[in-house]
Amino acid sequence: MDDAPGTKRRNFFRWFAGSWTARPLFSTGTALIVMVILQTLALGFDFPTFGAWLSRWLVNWSNILRNNAGIGIISLGMTFVIISGGIDLAVGSTLVAIGAVVMMLIDTGPKGLLLRIGLTGVPAYAAAIIAGVAFGALLGEITGILVTKGKLPPFIATLGTMKICRSVTQHFMQGYTPQVPKPFLQIASFPVFGQLIMPIIYWFIFAFIFYVISKRTAFGRQVTAVGSNERAARLSGVSVQRVKRLVYTLTGTMVAFSAILQVSRIGSMDYANAGSGSEMDAISAVIVGGTSMAGGRGFILGTVLGALIIGVMNNLLNLMGVPPFLREAFKGVIVIGAVLLQKRESSS
Repeated sequence: MDDAPGTKRRNFFRWFAGSWTARPLFSTGTALIVMVILQTLALGFDFPTFGAWLSRWLVNWSNILRNNAGIGIISLGMTFVIISGGIDLAVGSTLVAIGAVVMMLIDTGPKGLLLRIGLTGVPAYAAAIIAGVAFGALLGEITGILVTKGKLPPFIATLGTMKICRSVTQHFMQGYTPQVPKPFLQIASFPVFGQLIMPIIYWFIFAFIFYVISKRTAFGRQVTAVGSNERAARLSGVSVQRVKRLVYTLTGTMVAFSAILQVSRIGSMDYANAGSGSEMDAISAVIVGGTSMAGGRGFILGTVLGALIIGVMNNLLNLMGVPPFLREAFKGVIVIGAVLLQKRESSS
């Protein structure tokens, strides 16, 4: 009796299992497809026309992408940090600090720093953005120095800066509510073909830049080398301390862009809660995207897909009516599963 169909099924399952274990982008992409299918089913099909259903589906996806663009941008920098063998727990708190600085600069009230020197309009916005990005890079550089010159473990260094940034920001901003000018909101809210997709455009532009850096530059190769084997990288002539400082500086810069994006989207910032959990979301997106927690391997495309998985999962749980507190548990399950998959791959 011909068992060709059974043999083909067994071969397919062996191929699928092997690809799932050995190819992180394959497993991440497959997981995203499954999540999209589940989300589509949860959205339902109770619409009068196919056009109405498609419009609702596209709006839902636009919201997912826009709401996760900020975390997606931070995740790009976090990818380089984790590839290099580090971690950054301070991204949420530095986001708040940078956002506060930007809002103080563009404040149209009596306390506005740039308004006091007569700088308003586009020049003021440009100056605030440059200052915010520079401040983010400085905070990242400080973290990098603590890790390299201070010889602190990245976990301790970033845990300390996380506490410092948020508490200092809350202290100086208590009782102060800056007034963000409406034109500044156009940075994130400028309509493109009638759609508010500017945050998505920024995210994908940065993703492309980081992809090129990781694949086409000496710095990208050095980051991987440092994470793979720091001693071997040093013997090969790589300035390990410089690379480590740069990855934290780069992450601080990405946090600055995310902070500017958040200020321009919302027009305000809750200094006690804004950015809370951003570090976990960014780390989750990176790990789910196939980047190894041990360092030495990572994928910018995988990080983008990982951020989408986290975003789609949040949306799916919301559509299913799952309580907000339980949604974090699902993230935890996904992260644990991703790390277990990495361990299985490394031991095989």
